[in-house]
Amino acid sequence: MKVNTVELVISAVRPEQYPEGGLPEFALAGRSNVGKSSFINKMLGRKSLARTSSKPGKTQTLNFYKIEEKLFFVDVPGYGFAKVSKKEREAWGRMIETYITNRKQLRAVIQLVDLRHPPTADDVTMYNFLKYYELPCVIIATKADKIPKSKWQKHLKITREKLDLEASDEIILFSSETGEGKDKAWNAIQARS
Repeated sequence: MKVNTVELVISAVRPEQYPEGGLPEFALAGRSNVGKSSFINKMLGRKSLARTSSKPGKTQTLNFYKIEEKLFFVDVPGYGFAKVSKKEREAWGRMIETYITNRKQLRAVIQLVDLRHPPTADDVTMYNFLKYYELPCVIIATKADKIPKSKWQKHLKITREKLDLEASDEIILFSSETGEGKDKAWNAIQARS
């Protein structure tokens, strides 16, 4: 999909702040340093719409990006080792859970995992959470450019097995550097819009 117009509509923390209307929404979930901002920027053809940071844990709200007046990307706080207090992490967890389990416009969760490493316990917990609530998901295996192409299938197999991925859930190799997987990711999103 060619993206001409995109805007950050709101950074929300409570349901009453979520955008009105019935546009389909896609939540982006992943560990704090998995490359969510780079994924958003690459998918939307922007350099710095979503701020990339060397410090994990920068996203602390639900950021609603309206794309082409057709759909929303909803960037949720990263999970894992963000250097924030336990109390703050619990508040984020409640905020994310409230959004993911109650939002009628949510069509799928795009879970990003780092292809270079086996999924973490947090990745597995998030995937199991999505399955428990019977939420459709698409797994994006980021940073594919960081490992040789000849090892992609081996790493994908490890990711599938560690997550115990259901056959109905798609896994897409992705690189924000090369654009690998961008079209496949858009196809998966548009198929669920």
